Amino acid sequence: MTPKKQEINFTIIPDEESHASRTYANFCAIAHTPFDVTLTFCEVMPLSQKDVEEAKSDRVVRAPVRAKIVLPMQFVPNLITTLQEHVR
Repeated sequence: MTPKKQEINFTIIPDEESHASRTYANFCAIAHTPFDVTLTFCEVMPLSQKDVEEAKSDRVVRAPVRAKIVLPMQFVPNLITTLQEHVR
């Protein structure tokens, strides 16, 4: 006899006692595959004169990556909805 599946409803909440570090980012690059979305968070600092000169020639400013988060594609619709609700 196969065991009967039991359904349990619960809410997942962040455990603030886990002491995860807080990271600041003011730039986010987004990439995706059919299976997931990758958010690469960077911190862009004010440019030095040297940075400006280099950017004029190569048209690139490098920003240090602070965090890279990969989300399954099924998370994306709820994430978009939640962000839209919080930004209104």
